[in-house]
Amino acid sequence: MTELGPAEPATLRLFFALWPDDATRAALNRTGKWLHQHWGGRRMRGDTLHLTLAFLGSTPAGQLGDLAACADTVQADAFELVLDRPGYWRHNRIGWLGASRTPPQYAELAGALNAALQAAGYPVDARPHVPHVTLLRNTAGGEPPACVPVGWPVGDFVLVASRTEAEGARYEVIRSWSLR
Repeated sequence: MTELGPAEPATLRLFFALWPDDATRAALNRTGKWLHQHWGGRRMRGDTLHLTLAFLGSTPAGQLGDLAACADTVQADAFELVLDRPGYWRHNRIGWLGASRTPPQYAELAGALNAALQAAGYPVDARPHVPHVTLLRNTAGGEPPACVPVGWPVGDFVLVASRTEAEGARYEVIRSWSLR
């Protein structure tokens, strides 16, 4: 786990996520480029691509140990996630790539993590979880073009801190947990 030094903020913007390996990140980036050709908008930088499992938002830095303890309780199996369904959310102008079939291991992982967070007093989103990777922002969207499926071998999940900088968000993986 990253140790916070004296210059670190008192609160961190945090989320738990699936973090792609280099090959998966490259494939997602290619799909983002393809969707951008059809829908326009602003492409997400390759180093920011991820799949959010639980968004915590602004959290006191002193709670990192509590969050790690929650994640330590999660027992889930590794799995293959196939992202093969492009989509567009008109209300926030987001273009994304999701799974037409959600593996049961994914649902178990997201459910176990959110249950542990809720039991520890952290607010969780009660809406059904839609596994997706945001590839475009401020896009006009449109008819989803056919995309080459992206296979993602999921073997771990991570806790990430997000910092807003002039050139956009910068993400730092604080810690990872292996799946069985």
